[in-house]
Amino acid sequence: MATQRYKQYSVLSVNTFAFTMMFMVWTMFGEIGVPIQEELGLSNTQFGILTSLPILTGSLVRLPLGAWTDRYGGRPVFFILMLCVLPAVWLVQFATEYWQLLIIGAFVGLAGGSFSVGISYTAKWFERDRQGFAMGIFGAGNAGAAVTKYLAPTIIVVISWQAVANIYAAIVAITAIVFWFFTYTEPQLKEKSEAPSLREQLKVLNDPKVWKYCQYYSVVFGGYVGVSLYLTRYYMLEYGVGIQLAALIATIFVLPSGVIRAFGGYLSDKWGAHTVTWVCMWASLISFFFMSYPATDYTIHGVGDRTIEFHFAMPVWLFTTLLFIVGIAWGIGKASVFKYLSDEYDKNLGLVSGMVGLFGGLGGFLLPPMFGALIDFTGVTTSIWMLCFGFTLVSVIWMWWTERRQPILTRDRYHQPTVREGEQGA
Repeated sequence: MATQRYKQYSVLSVNTFAFTMMFMVWTMFGEIGVPIQEELGLSNTQFGILTSLPILTGSLVRLPLGAWTDRYGGRPVFFILMLCVLPAVWLVQFATEYWQLLIIGAFVGLAGGSFSVGISYTAKWFERDRQGFAMGIFGAGNAGAAVTKYLAPTIIVVISWQAVANIYAAIVAITAIVFWFFTYTEPQLKEKSEAPSLREQLKVLNDPKVWKYCQYYSVVFGGYVGVSLYLTRYYMLEYGVGIQLAALIATIFVLPSGVIRAFGGYLSDKWGAHTVTWVCMWASLISFFFMSYPATDYTIHGVGDRTIEFHFAMPVWLFTTLLFIVGIAWGIGKASVFKYLSDEYDKNLGLVSGMVGLFGGLGGFLLPPMFGALIDFTGVTTSIWMLCFGFTLVSVIWMWWTERRQPILTRDRYHQPTVREGEQGA
């Protein structure tokens, strides 16, 4: 009979593997969308909608899936979810019209709901002081986006974009089988009769802190997904490279941001969710400030007819370095935001993580079409980083207003110098 420790690590490893594969499927349109755009003659805005629609459906189902995980357990919910995603992934290869791709893509997007199932399922297997690290390891499954950037472009060039769907469907089927035979029912699962009703679970959403964490996660996770989906196309537009090289360079952002989440969980356990999140927000904000600067020609008019002209543009190596910093910051931040949740909402973690994950996913859904629309409207590719700078700044201000300034206000209000009796009336 398997020991408790064996079950913990078996669930953690297989759960993380399953989430990695589902995340890989969830972001597949970011790669196969490039040849589809050329084949169907889509605009940048249409390309953005195609790549982000699966993100929308995956986000919307996170809340009910999280609630069902609290009620019925992560093992059956995750397994059934994979069985629902399987036929949709397989059908992608037969789509020949844009509207068909949108409909099928919406069902493929259900794969994104696996996060709210798996994060709660993982946390319930570990003690409070180890939950941050365990959830960080699970969240490293975000690296599935990097797997897609390695695997899908190669399949597209060697075979076709339709083959990606066929191969990914086989991967989902194998993953579902492995998951069912190497996971266990979580020990804290309540009997159905004892489980709280959905109405009782939803009361936690009246807490304003939940909405603040939704905003944080829409930056660190929504930004990660949105940028991942559009990054290959961005390198092709800005630097004129081919799809394979563009996807390969993009993994410098995608892969570290996924795998470092485990380290982010460790840092959050050690230093606290607030400190880690604060540093991550500032690191990404400063990076976006420099990334936003467009290629520019300067002309300086001197004495008489003398002029000095010079050109400024972000070289690919410097841009990729700053992007790498953003990826590291967001990867750590994804873990630290969920450390907030495991500390404060352990009894409703599935529901709250589903809510926060929903808003994170909505950020990932909104960004690609907004990126495409900005480029179509302005003709400036770096305008997408100006947008990222703006929504990161909102989180920094919100965090300072509700958290950073709180100790100062508390000190001023409750720690005023006391007046000694002999000094009264002086």
